[in-house]
Amino acid sequence: MVQSIISAIAYIILAPFAGALLAGLDRKICARMQGRQGPPIMQPLYDVAKLLKKQTKVINRVQILYLMTFLFFVIMTGVLFFAGYDILLVLFTLTTANMFLVIAASSGHSPYSFMGASRELVQMLAYEPMVLITAVGLYIVTGSFRISEIVTASNLPPVIYLPGVFLGFLYIMTIKLRKHPFDLSTSHHAHQEMVKGITTEFSGQMFAIVEVSHWYENIFLLGLLALFFLNGNAWSVALAVVGLVVCYFLEILIDNTNARVKWQTMLKNTWIVTAVLGAINIIVVEIIK
Repeated sequence: MVQSIISAIAYIILAPFAGALLAGLDRKICARMQGRQGPPIMQPLYDVAKLLKKQTKVINRVQILYLMTFLFFVIMTGVLFFAGYDILLVLFTLTTANMFLVIAASSGHSPYSFMGASRELVQMLAYEPMVLITAVGLYIVTGSFRISEIVTASNLPPVIYLPGVFLGFLYIMTIKLRKHPFDLSTSHHAHQEMVKGITTEFSGQMFAIVEVSHWYENIFLLGLLALFFLNGNAWSVALAVVGLVVCYFLEILIDNTNARVKWQTMLKNTWIVTAVLGAINIIVVEIIK
């Protein structure tokens, strides 16, 4: 219990700073890939600090409430995860958070914001099956849905048993990280055809809330990805760190070498990957276990 409380508090305090540094490194690496120098690594923190000082234009009274609820549930997702609770509860909490973001965007009057909210729902429809298959696969391998037991249950990293599920989860992480070719609802880059999509009508402190929420969410996603590498052996921690570095670099590389696709293509390809890599892997593991 004490360890869970310490882990939860550490996530609340440290995750936004770690997420900001991760975003800064992301920008820097992207710039280098494109032959540019890029902004300083601390630039995301400078941007949010500037947003907090800007005037906030609120479209309606409930929009800020929806965004605060979005931030709350994103933080609760990470708290439950790093405290070692049930992984299904964690994933349902994250889905709830994303729904409040969609509601916040839909409550505005901009057609770009409404289109972004609609695309966000399509993206959720695309990646949720793979997320649930990931939870089921980890349960089959480790015999538990509790994260505190998953990280110590196996003598071998779960990725050994779940290579298809791992690749499928890495595939849908491109959607969650809002990178090409699946940055359909909004984008961290300037070349979004819907202005800023789902975040078009968010300004000042409201947009800062969205940015900080994404920092929290990205750290949680890396923690979820680390479950594929962690087991009861101490060396698995080093394996997880190396695995996360390689996987995130691969996401940046994909982001810089692919063009955005249509939402129909994203939905079809994601479901094909889920069925071929995820479902078949689950069936094979269930047979051999």
